[in-house]
Amino acid sequence: MFNLLLRSLWETILMTGASGLISLVFGLPLGLALVLTNKGGIAENAWVNGILGAIINGFRSVPFIILLVALIPLTRLIVGTALGTWAAIVPLAIAATPYYARIAEVSLREVDRGLIDAVRAMGGNRWTIIREVLVPEALPGIVAGFTVTLVTLIGASAMAGAIGAGGLGDLAIRYGYQRFETAVMVAVVAVLIVLVCGIQWLGDRLVARLDHK
Repeated sequence: MFNLLLRSLWETILMTGASGLISLVFGLPLGLALVLTNKGGIAENAWVNGILGAIINGFRSVPFIILLVALIPLTRLIVGTALGTWAAIVPLAIAATPYYARIAEVSLREVDRGLIDAVRAMGGNRWTIIREVLVPEALPGIVAGFTVTLVTLIGASAMAGAIGAGGLGDLAIRYGYQRFETAVMVAVVAVLIVLVCGIQWLGDRLVARLDHK
């Protein structure tokens, strides 16, 4: 049982890490696009902003368990199977990307408008503003939001265990719930608590280092 617990922990970390990385790679640019194309943004475009916002809101409005089932054909197309750890990464990443995009958007919106105007007055282009002002100034919030996203993904990965995704959720359902082994359920809950607290602690320490205010 100890070996099963270790394997399930590794599967949960793999699902969370891979889908979290994908959400960061795609979610941050989406958040930037929402801020840049918003009214008063440096690349204002109501049509693009409206379309992006509608797509993001559409994915965010679907409960994860429904999205998990609805994406089974796409998961099979990409991974070749709808079961297992790698298969779960597809719906996890698709669910986390719009979620993180909105969190990143909030952090980027809080950047002082005066700094942006100062860089524009000095002849800075859009890329300079993004690289030198928006991302650096919003970095603590971006990291804090990514930490929250990882914690959310841990819970979602446990939910994915209900349809054979592996990980701690699968272990809790198969042994703790279906076989009424209370000790397994308690062990899984304890490991999840430690995992979440560890990620949150690391995220908070990183944010404290990055925050120059």
